[in-house]
Amino acid sequence: MFDLGNYKLVLGSASPRRQELMRQAGFEFELKTIDADESFEAQWLPKDVPQMLAQRKASLLLPELKDHQVLITADTIVATATQILNKPANATAAFAMLSSLSNHTHTVYTGVCIAHCSKVFSFVDATQVSFAALTDEEISYYIKHYTPYDKAGAYGAQDWIGLVGIEKIVGSYFNVMGLPMHLLYKNLKSFIQQLP
Repeated sequence: MFDLGNYKLVLGSASPRRQELMRQAGFEFELKTIDADESFEAQWLPKDVPQMLAQRKASLLLPELKDHQVLITADTIVATATQILNKPANATAAFAMLSSLSNHTHTVYTGVCIAHCSKVFSFVDATQVSFAALTDEEISYYIKHYTPYDKAGAYGAQDWIGLVGIEKIVGSYFNVMGLPMHLLYKNLKSFIQQLP
C-alpha cells in the first residue's frame, strides 16, 4: 500500500460494491452519497458517458471538500451494439435490458474521477462480457429475487445471474462490479504524489 501522507480519502458513492472493493484494497475512507443527475446526451460515445457522469458527481461534492481530502467518484454503464444501458427504472425495463444481453457480448465501461481542491483527473476502463442464452424464466427469477434496479444493465456480475450466465470476461472483473481497482490504485498513487 502506498503512503497517503496527510490526505484522507472520500468516496462519493452509494454503491455497496464500490465500498466493498475499496475496503478490500485496504483503503480507509469517509463516505459521502450524492443524488446526481445521470442523464446524458444521445450523441455521447459510450466510453465517454461514465467518465462525464463521474466528473459531474465530483463537481457536486468538490465545493465541500477540505484541503486534506481526496475525492473518488465513479459511474458504470453497459453498452450493447445498439444502445447504452444505465440503471433500469422498473421490472419491465430490467427484463428488456437482460433480454438484450442474453446470448450476446457487451461492454461495461466504468468512469472514475479523482479530485482535490487543486486538481481533477479522470479515466475510463472497458471490459467485454459475454452472456449465455438466458430463458425468460431465468431472467424473471433474477429480477424477482435480486436487486437489478441499482445496477447498470440490470445485473451484478457477482449475483446469481452472473454466476450462471456469464461465459467469458475480457478485461477487469472488478470493472464490471463498478470500480477498476488496478487502474484506480495506479492513478490514485500518482495523483497523491503530485499533490503539494
